[in-house]
Amino acid sequence: MSKKPRKSRKEKKSGEAVKKEVVFEEIRKAVIEPGELIGKLIEEHGLHQKLPPVLVNSIRSIILGKYGVKPDEAAINQEFNNLAALAQRVYGVMESLRKNVPEAIVDEALSKLMDVASRYSLSNDELIKIREDVVQFYLHSLVEPGEPVGTIAAQSIGEPSTQMTLRTFHFAGVRELNVTLGLPRLIELVDAKRRPETPIMEIYLKEDYKHDLNVALEIARKLEYTNLEAVAVSAEIDLITESILIRLDRDMLEDKGLTVDSVVEALSKRKLLVGKVRVSEEDPLTLIVEAPKAYSHISKILKFRERLLKTKIKGVRGVKKVILQRRYSPSTGKYEYVLLTEGSNLAEVLGIPQVDHRRTRTNDIHEIERVLGIEAARQALISEMMNTLREQGLEVDVRHVMLVADLMTWSGIVRQIGRHGVVGEKRSVLARAAFEITTKQLFDASVSGEFDSLQGVAENVIIGQLMPFGTSFVELKTSPQQLARGGESQ
Repeated sequence: MSKKPRKSRKEKKSGEAVKKEVVFEEIRKAVIEPGELIGKLIEEHGLHQKLPPVLVNSIRSIILGKYGVKPDEAAINQEFNNLAALAQRVYGVMESLRKNVPEAIVDEALSKLMDVASRYSLSNDELIKIREDVVQFYLHSLVEPGEPVGTIAAQSIGEPSTQMTLRTFHFAGVRELNVTLGLPRLIELVDAKRRPETPIMEIYLKEDYKHDLNVALEIARKLEYTNLEAVAVSAEIDLITESILIRLDRDMLEDKGLTVDSVVEALSKRKLLVGKVRVSEEDPLTLIVEAPKAYSHISKILKFRERLLKTKIKGVRGVKKVILQRRYSPSTGKYEYVLLTEGSNLAEVLGIPQVDHRRTRTNDIHEIERVLGIEAARQALISEMMNTLREQGLEVDVRHVMLVADLMTWSGIVRQIGRHGVVGEKRSVLARAAFEITTKQLFDASVSGEFDSLQGVAENVIIGQLMPFGTSFVELKTSPQQLARGGESQ
């Protein structure tokens, strides 16, 4: 028998590459094509004009959940037609909800009902009963006059928070990025810390760039802060010529998207180094930097060397690391590139033309306040607190969190919930004393002759009388003389 000729190592590698390409193509078709097909069907049937966005997104999510891995065009078409008819029926019944409940509750009801109705065949009568229950529960949950909403909010946030993880550092899907989550993050937010322990940004790109990998990589390299030390192998002092020899790392230059000329150009922009940086004739990777006259002494040259290594070559100050992530967008059915950064500099990042300023966000509340204003900071506080709670599987009504955010921002600046913020600025002496440093609060109030009108909860509990909330909110006064004369009581 003739032996089969052995394949060379190159042939084996090329065969493996072809197999990988085939597998990748199958995965690409399985993941991307169903989303594109659904998008085409939505456009053909004009669902965006007939149905609200929340129902259109529900249809897309349900189909991708079933056929995202094993696409079947005929089955997707059939499923789409069934779900489109069901969505129109659900919307026809639930549309009248808008007269009685807020828009957000209507959208939530439509989304959840669409999911349930797709699994269980619900009749119109059942849909009507659900609609009536939603209205009834909403009206029942309205706040009564005199209800102590602050106490309820404190209990509603505080009780679930005891179930939170004490220390959590991770970011979903990204091993290299650490993010403060759980209880430490909630404490950061309510304490309004000047700088979060792990500042991060999520940078989205505009429509023309978000699907282009090359553009995303270029912006990632442009963002990542790089100083001379990061691309240098060594930095030696030549005392004879009073200069510093910087040996550059070829691999690091390539990784950071830099060249020797771009490093020279970046260094030459500094006033002290204009005309004092050149490339060595003997080694194209070595830079010769002449020390300015002010640094002619040996001790000063050493300091100059340290300062020189910290010189910015490129990037945005504060952004230490940039990670590129490919995310699925439910609204379009396509994948887009998102940049995650370790470190934050919102003002400079928003100035980059390719960045979508509407969706880009940071977890630094004070930076949002400085760049975008107090209303944006309030919204960021709400979303950050809700995300922190939801990541731990805790459901807290957003109204409680909104009340906390309002208290922290109503004065025009972000203030902490504590003795240096909201609690410390209460008018009631007893309320301030009940929180922290009791003796000091009472002594200071005595010295300045403060008056406590006993309008809140804590101060009335301390002195043992009814607080002006609930049934004690109303004062009923009668006049026996008027009653005797048959008059109305006041």
